[in-house]
Amino acid sequence: MLRVTILFLLLLFPLSCSGAQEKMSWLKIDKGLYFTEIATTKESLFGKAKYSVLKIDPRFYEFTLLSATQHGKKSRTARQWAEEFSCIAAINAGMYQQDGLTNVGFMKNYKHFNNPHLRKDYKSMFAFNPLNKSLPAVQILDRQCQGFNKFKNKYQTLIQNIRMISCKQKNVWQQQNKQWSIAAVAIDKSGNVLFIHSRKPYSVHDFNRFLLQSSLNIYNAMYVEGGPEASLFISDKKTLIEKMGSYETGFTEHNKNAVFWPIPNVIAIRKKK
Repeated sequence: MLRVTILFLLLLFPLSCSGAQEKMSWLKIDKGLYFTEIATTKESLFGKAKYSVLKIDPRFYEFTLLSATQHGKKSRTARQWAEEFSCIAAINAGMYQQDGLTNVGFMKNYKHFNNPHLRKDYKSMFAFNPLNKSLPAVQILDRQCQGFNKFKNKYQTLIQNIRMISCKQKNVWQQQNKQWSIAAVAIDKSGNVLFIHSRKPYSVHDFNRFLLQSSLNIYNAMYVEGGPEASLFISDKKTLIEKMGSYETGFTEHNKNAVFWPIPNVIAIRKKK
């Protein structure tokens, strides 16, 4: 397999770091599946940085929630989840509780409830597997814009997380001193799903600013994990991409982590047949 490294991408697809609306070049992995790395407009604690983006067209890919509470109560790395369940890519589904299994926010997959309790302070809901084909195949519901009761019985899979960017394209995360490696999921204005990963740490407020300044055309976004647990794995044909986090204020204050950590829940994709 061909390992796609930062150097490889820079040689083939040079990226501008001049600020807003940079020109991006996408590596085509397969039909409807593209990858890029974007330079940030502010140095991290560890110098110059880029964040990774996997763009997924839902017309060609189906989404699945893989959860330890449905699969032997066993956490796996993002790579292990993807390989065991024949998926092309996997990213964290959300932060988890001290039991190592339960999502912090509401999480439902068909008739299985990983967490049946709705958090009032979490404003984003990743929704897919609609019951009605007239609905978008996948979307991030913004509870302040759309509510939840209207949609809770219209999607088979629902995952609640912290909102990063609202449906009005506003940065809703307050500035703070804490910084993390970041994994996030977003929807762009064309309906593509974006799996986003930054190994180099930033405050979420600053990272939101990078996303909004970019030409990704983000509609809204949610936070799915930070620190060393933040994971993005992609493997398809001749492409292998592994992105793991490292830094978290007050926990792992270094850039040395080189392995995926086991995580209990991931959002993964398969190519539609």
